[in-house]
Amino acid sequence: MIHSSNSMYKDQHKTVFFETFGCQMNKLDAELSLGLLLEEGYQIVDKADEADVILFNTCSVRQHAEDKVYSHLGALKTLKKKHPEVIVGVLGCMAQKDGKAIFKRMPHVDLVCGTRMFARLPELILNIRNRGSHVLAVDEDQIIHVKRAVSHRPNFYQAFVTVIRGCDNFCSYCIVPHVRGREISRTISDIKEEVEALVANGCKEVTLLGQNINSYGKGLPGGVTLGDLLSELNDIDGLGRIRFVTSHPADMSRDLIRTISRLGKVCEYLHMPAQSGSDQILKRMRRGYTAGYYRDLISYAREVIPHMMVASDFIVGFPGETDEDFQETVRLMEEIRFQNCFIFKYSPRTGTKAAELEDDVADEVKRARNMRLLELQKGISLAENKKLIGRVVQVLVEGASKSDSNKLSGRTRQNHIVVFNGSRESTGKLIDVLIHEVTDLTLYGTPT
Repeated sequence: MIHSSNSMYKDQHKTVFFETFGCQMNKLDAELSLGLLLEEGYQIVDKADEADVILFNTCSVRQHAEDKVYSHLGALKTLKKKHPEVIVGVLGCMAQKDGKAIFKRMPHVDLVCGTRMFARLPELILNIRNRGSHVLAVDEDQIIHVKRAVSHRPNFYQAFVTVIRGCDNFCSYCIVPHVRGREISRTISDIKEEVEALVANGCKEVTLLGQNINSYGKGLPGGVTLGDLLSELNDIDGLGRIRFVTSHPADMSRDLIRTISRLGKVCEYLHMPAQSGSDQILKRMRRGYTAGYYRDLISYAREVIPHMMVASDFIVGFPGETDEDFQETVRLMEEIRFQNCFIFKYSPRTGTKAAELEDDVADEVKRARNMRLLELQKGISLAENKKLIGRVVQVLVEGASKSDSNKLSGRTRQNHIVVFNGSRESTGKLIDVLIHEVTDLTLYGTPT
C-alpha cells in the first residue's frame, strides 16, 4: 500500500522509486533502466512518497499482474494531486499492450514507455519535465542499445544478460510476442564485451536470457547459434558458470545439447516448459511439438549430459482439456521427474488466439488439477532430493540465507538451493558441501 506524506520534493528531481512485476527479463530491464538513471545522478528510494519519479515496470502475462499495477497507480492519485511535479511512469509489457489507454484510465500517469524504449528513459523523463506529461513511447521496432552500468546489480556475484529479445512462436495462449515484438539477437561480440565487463567487476555466474533463447542467432550473419555464443563465453577467464533460459522444446536442437556437454562452464540445468502432456492440447496451444518429441529430447539430454536436471512449466484447464488430457500431463510429470515446475491455471488473455476459444473448464476443476500437479511435483522433488543425501555438491555461495541469516546459501550447478553453516568470507566462491538433509525445495549440508 502506498501512502502519501508531506515530504517536500527537492528542486533537483533526482530520486526514483522503481517497482517491477513479472519475469526475469522484466527484472533485468529494471536493472538496466535503473543503471541509466543512476548514471544521470538519480538516487533510489524505497518509498514512493519520497520520490521525484515513480516507475512501475509491468507484466501482461496474466490479468492479475495488470490489476495489481492499476491498483498501485490508483493509490497514487492523492499524492500526484498534492505534488503534480512528481512524474509517474508505466514501463514494460502492459505499457506496450495498452499504450495511450493507460492515460485514459489513469490521467495522472505522465509516461507510458514500451518494452523496446526504456533505453531512452532519462531523455523521456527530461521531456516531461520540459514539456509536460503524457509522453507515449511504444515503438515496437526499436532496437535496444544500452550501455550497462555493470556495478549496479542485485547480486554482486551473479548477473542476467539479455542475448535475444522478442518471440516469433505465437503460442495461442501467450501475449509475449504481442508486447515484446519479434526476435532480435545481439551480436556475440556485444554480449561477450558485457560479460567480460561483469566478470572484471566480480561476477562469477551469468544467466543468458531470452523469451525464446534457443532461437539465438536469428537475423545475425553467418548462421550464428546459441552453441556458438556459449562456446565463446566458456573461454572467458574468471567466469565460473553459465546458465540460459528459457528454452522452447520446438527450437531445442540435439546439436546444442552436444555442445553443452563439451563446455565445462555451462551448468547441467535446463528450463524447458512442456505446458501439457496431451498432444491434442499441445496442438491447440500451437506449441509445435508432441509429448513424445519432448520425452525423446529429455531422454537424449540426460544420456549425453550426466546429472542433467530439468525444470518445466505447465498450464492446466486450457480450453478443451479433458480428464484424459490432464492424465497425460500427470503421466509426463511422473515419467520425466522434473526438478521443479511452475504450474498455472489457464486464464484467457485478450489479443491471443486462445482467447477466441471457449473457456470451458470450470474454475473448480482448474483449481483441483492445479493442486494435483503441485502435490505431485512436491513429492517428486522430495524423492529426487533425497538421492543427494550423503553426496558432495559444488555450490556458488551467494550470501546469507533468506530463511536463516546466521547461515549461508547458494546454488548447485543443477540449480538446487543449498543452506549451510560457513564463513561470510566464502561468499562469491565455489565450495563443496556435503548434503545431510533435504526438503522438496532446499538441500542442507556442511562445507567439506
